[in-house]
Amino acid sequence: MGDSLKDRVREKLLRQLTEDGGHPVQQAEGDDPRLVSIDSDLATLEQASEGDVVIEELAVKYWVP
Repeated sequence: MGDSLKDRVREKLLRQLTEDGGHPVQQAEGDDPRLVSIDSDLATLEQASEGDVVIEELAVKYWVP
């Protein structure tokens, strides 16, 4: 992965999905709010352009240095 903040946040979100659910949200049993939130944040991140303030907000939310 690259060294941009967006790349680091993406890496962290994907790691959280793996650690919390081990599979995509669509395959999770029930509606685990944490998995849904991470999945939603990942979708938001993918829509953001480099330098977008939402990337910084997600970095703070997920403690990404």
